[in-house]
Amino acid sequence: MLVKWKIPKSNVHVVLRDNASNMKKAMDEMDVASLGCFAHTLQLVVHEGLLSQRSVSDALANGRKIVGHFKHSPLATTRLEEIQKDLQMPTKRLHQDVATRWNSTYYMVESLLEQKRSISAYGADHDLPVTLTSYQWALLEKIIIVLAPFEELIRQISSSTSSAAEVIPSVTVLKRLLARENEGDTGIKTMKTTLLEAVQKRFKTIENEPLYAVATLLDPRFKDRYFTGADSNKNAKDALTQEVEKMEAALLSRTTPEGAETVPENPHKAPRLEAQPDSSSSRKSSLKGLFEEILQEHDEERGASSTSTQVQNQIQTYLTEQTVPRSDSPFQYWGVNQIRFPTLAATAAKFLCAPCTSVDSERLFSVASNIIDARRNRLGGERAEMLIFLKKNLPLLLKL
Repeated sequence: MLVKWKIPKSNVHVVLRDNASNMKKAMDEMDVASLGCFAHTLQLVVHEGLLSQRSVSDALANGRKIVGHFKHSPLATTRLEEIQKDLQMPTKRLHQDVATRWNSTYYMVESLLEQKRSISAYGADHDLPVTLTSYQWALLEKIIIVLAPFEELIRQISSSTSSAAEVIPSVTVLKRLLARENEGDTGIKTMKTTLLEAVQKRFKTIENEPLYAVATLLDPRFKDRYFTGADSNKNAKDALTQEVEKMEAALLSRTTPEGAETVPENPHKAPRLEAQPDSSSSRKSSLKGLFEEILQEHDEERGASSTSTQVQNQIQTYLTEQTVPRSDSPFQYWGVNQIRFPTLAATAAKFLCAPCTSVDSERLFSVASNIIDARRNRLGGERAEMLIFLKKNLPLLLKL
């Protein structure tokens, strides 16, 4: 794909992939940086937690059977809707959870609890494959409380504007939330403990991943406030310093014309004058040359140190300022503060462009399936590609 689109490998910041081992191996063999889909990993965490406790998995299994009964019987669905109207309840259908669909278990439990009265009324006059006991109904209420933060988080990170900067703060918040003990945890303690252990296991090295760490520091909503360890915080800042210094060098190389003299970093430092050649022997000239060479090396080191100090000051000033509200856009922040922190803004544009989930790219398949169907069997591939491009990008142009 990179060859087809004529994209140099050096221009690829990161490839977002699923968590399959073959995809990770493929990216490693290509020598391209890659990250796993954050939402997919969270779903694996939820799956582990739901299967860890027998009473929880049994309650969910019974709930699936009840939902399946109405899904496979139009007569049962019609009767349930009539009961909902008689009870003056909203007319809603039950949600069936699907293993491959994120948050579907949460939505199934939510729909069951919403329609508890109508389901109980239906079960009084009609046969159901199973019935939920009062204990299981209470268990479902506790399950949905624990799963609610996961649902909210996955919904937020599935946005088209979410970035890799949201991963570390989200994991930190989840750990603290699951570690808190509540009186209502009776009956689901095993599930909650397993969820916490799964989060710790699957994200144990997350703060040491530079792609996540640097992005988090460059997001003005988070900065360095969500790192849980002093070492990981320091490593993240060191990685940020390296990236900003590389960006500074890249920006200087772009703005300096080829063959032109570069302006010294320190305007007060006069350039060293080269020694004029004399008629001394070659041995003496060589000796003088070494003296000048050593002095020149130290001048270069001092210049590099000055640049490094400027970068450090820029980073320190940015990090010590207050974070912006979480509802604010980090892109708007850098648009406003680009003049104050030009190199940081350029580095932020590089790291905040990476999404944390593959949701938005997968939505493209839904768009394609709506455009290419049996009634458009004469639609060419090039025309279809243009229509898909317009569907995804036209709303962005209309906002300008």
